Amino acid sequence: MTQIPISSPQPFILQDGYLLDYISGEPIKDSTKEQVRQRIVRVLFHEYGISVQDMARDFPVRVDGRKKKIDLAIFGPDLPHLEENIHRIVVCQKEPTNGSRSTFTIRDHEQAQNDVAQLQDSMTALEHCRWGLWTNGIEFFFFEKETNRFSVDFRPIGDWPFGDETMGTQEMYSAAHLRRADPEMLKVAFRRCHNFIHGNEGMPKDAAFWQFLYLIFAKMYDERQKTWDLRRFWAGPTEQFDEAGRIAIRGRIMPLFEDVKKAYPTIFSGKEEITLSDRALAFMVSELARYDLTRTDMDAKGAAYQEIVGTNLRGDRGQFFTPRGVIKLMVEMLDPTPGNRILDPACGTGGFLTATVDHLYHRLNDETDHEIGNGDRDPIVRERLSTVVGESLHGADFDPFLVRAAQMNILMAANTEIPLFHMNSLEFPEGSLAGVAPACERIPLGSMDVVMTNPPFGSDIPITDPQILFQYELARIWERMGDGSFRNSGRLQTSVAPEILFIERCLRWLRPGGKMGIVLPNGILGNAGDEYIRSWILSQAWVLASVEIPVEVFIVEANVNILTSLLFLKKKTEQEQQREDLAGRLDYPVFLAVAEMAGIDRRGNILYKRGPDGVELVQQVREEETITLGGKRVVRTLTRMDRIVDDDLPRIAEAYHQFRSEHPEPGI
Repeated sequence: MTQIPISSPQPFILQDGYLLDYISGEPIKDSTKEQVRQRIVRVLFHEYGISVQDMARDFPVRVDGRKKKIDLAIFGPDLPHLEENIHRIVVCQKEPTNGSRSTFTIRDHEQAQNDVAQLQDSMTALEHCRWGLWTNGIEFFFFEKETNRFSVDFRPIGDWPFGDETMGTQEMYSAAHLRRADPEMLKVAFRRCHNFIHGNEGMPKDAAFWQFLYLIFAKMYDERQKTWDLRRFWAGPTEQFDEAGRIAIRGRIMPLFEDVKKAYPTIFSGKEEITLSDRALAFMVSELARYDLTRTDMDAKGAAYQEIVGTNLRGDRGQFFTPRGVIKLMVEMLDPTPGNRILDPACGTGGFLTATVDHLYHRLNDETDHEIGNGDRDPIVRERLSTVVGESLHGADFDPFLVRAAQMNILMAANTEIPLFHMNSLEFPEGSLAGVAPACERIPLGSMDVVMTNPPFGSDIPITDPQILFQYELARIWERMGDGSFRNSGRLQTSVAPEILFIERCLRWLRPGGKMGIVLPNGILGNAGDEYIRSWILSQAWVLASVEIPVEVFIVEANVNILTSLLFLKKKTEQEQQREDLAGRLDYPVFLAVAEMAGIDRRGNILYKRGPDGVELVQQVREEETITLGGKRVVRTLTRMDRIVDDDLPRIAEAYHQFRSEHPEPGI
């Protein structure tokens, strides 16, 4: 899905408690139920290819002799909005309060019979209505109506057909029918899968996560098959609802997972097993099979994946997951290019690496656009991307579980593996962990073009091992001289916060002229006691930029209440250092920015731009979605007014590049 602003922000009165209807573009009263309905409308447009002109909210119909409003009525393509032209209906309820992030036990169609009865009564009354959906935003119950001479029956199905109402078995999940996921719905699908095996199977959360991860691996591996007859990760419309169908799904998935383990020997030991029941396995395959994860936007996949990972793999050694807006800002400012050697030495689940994949994809897409014009360039771009990513990106982490999770994240983003090393980056090139030896060969110190990271930090997790501290100048005690400079005494400190050592380690990993970005607590950049660190940095690197990040970002997404900044450095060459030793340090312009807003408040609520008088600002946007209908590629276009998220981070990236166009990077 592509959203393109086509007008400047304009004043628009949108009262508190209202939102913009996706169908009409007009203000409507906000409610938890309305939020679910609006999400479904977006999905029907972006995933199913149904025009908003063929939808209506609260459409009145006659059921059992009484007038009743249908939450969402969908009419035949381009037909008048009349009761006899309704082909599909949706009944919406508000989302359960505990269904957003915590575990929610998902019911089957029979358990939800009391709720879906209202839907079925309406479908019965509407002669030409064939498809129905009941949802509360977490649970989705799809039905197909079957009418014969004596009765009306409702057949549970795993999904609705596309806008052209084509429905099949395996063919429905062929490459032509797999769809790019709407970002919010992919989050819901991932959450539903994880919740199903945690809440319905009784598995601990971490065990449920790894079962989910195994199936994601299988799904991505299956998408690499060039011909459809070799694909096995699919489920027919009704297979998950009967024993024979569930057995058939297991019969396809289990051999597929054995092939996955053989294909990824660096990730799997070979002893891993899918231990899900037939019911749970069928549910998850049906949820995931409908999506083409290869073509789905990387941002959408990354956000959905991180939401699941964040509730399962958050560590106790200063680990937390970097907010996506911060990640994107760092990548945009560093601007890595194809051919760069790129490293995150504390990669966690791979947030910086997958954002780099997305950045490289857009660069390659622009280059390919010049080569082949308006042809279908996406397959060519993705093939090139896999090659570039496999050669360019590298990562390391002390936590073996995070290394595996990061590899999965990369695989979803680029459909390829990258070198990821299980090791302690602060101990490197020493250490006994499995990743040290291959890392010494693949990523020796002084070999990287770009390093970006959010290291674990905090005084409560100090580095005290003398063998590690001995490697670092910043682990020494520095003495202030009479002229205000600092002298390395050579004596080791007894403990040093890890983020301080990571500054030096990242610079040591760079080649001369290489660039790095690192997330740091503000104290390092301002505390009087840390002045020796700043002095050392200035001797070793050019300071390119410093950007202070709003505390709300880390409170919401990482539960960390600390002021942080992004520091960007460029490693000085030996010649540059010698020149400054002789002639003194040079003055040069440095980009400084403070992000006051990041689009959310401390509770995670989205904040939108307002004018000086408090009036909300909106802009007209055009949304485009390319889907397959009737075997043909169709572009759906929708123009709507939309609110503008109050987020300084994208503007800071733009301002930095403008700054660099006027002030080239320092150095010879």
